[in-house]
Amino acid sequence: MFRNSIEGLEKVFRTDIEVPKVVLVSGPPGSMKTSFCYSMMSSYLDNANEKGLYITLEESADSHLNNMRSIGIKLSPNMEISDFTDLREIDDIVEGEGATDYLHLVEQTIRYMKKSHGDQFTVVTIDSLGALYSLMEDQEGMRKKMFYFFKNLRDFNLITFIVMERSPGTPSSLLGNEGFLVDGIIEMGMDHTRGKLARYIQVEKMRACDHSMERHTIEVGKTGLMVLGPALS
Repeated sequence: MFRNSIEGLEKVFRTDIEVPKVVLVSGPPGSMKTSFCYSMMSSYLDNANEKGLYITLEESADSHLNNMRSIGIKLSPNMEISDFTDLREIDDIVEGEGATDYLHLVEQTIRYMKKSHGDQFTVVTIDSLGALYSLMEDQEGMRKKMFYFFKNLRDFNLITFIVMERSPGTPSSLLGNEGFLVDGIIEMGMDHTRGKLARYIQVEKMRACDHSMERHTIEVGKTGLMVLGPALS
């Protein structure tokens, strides 16, 4: 279960996250959004014996793996990583003129995984939404585009985590009113308490899931991330 994939995460999620869902994992730089998604996915896939895909658009797969190893998070053999280079290789094959539809390319990558692994392929992370938008030349009508993009992700019967940079106290949206379209929002934040920087996790919404509304402190332990308990106010 996802709620048991990170030590202490069951304090946040009383029941598990069930398919299909599209979940935003939002927060400022340094709040461990990427580490959270990667750690949760890798541990879950090991225990569930399912397949997952991590799409990183902000760094190479090697750089991503090195960063995760540095904080003790291991790569599950059941998780594949696709980086920007992979998407560009697909782009080189696409014929015709005009702007490349990167939303379609991401969908095609996911569709290939689904075709290869069937129902065993259950979870994907897209890191990040801002990087994906930066690749898109045509940003007109983003709300409609994202509505259908998220719908297609659900139709694959997956749990999809989408990393999104977000400043504290701002709405959970960029260009397409994403916060209204997704099924769940997890905020990864940072707080200065008594002169010490503390990271926290807070679930703003998660459809069909019983969860805490409190902030919970999250730290890097010897074997990766761990949730300690409700954060001090």
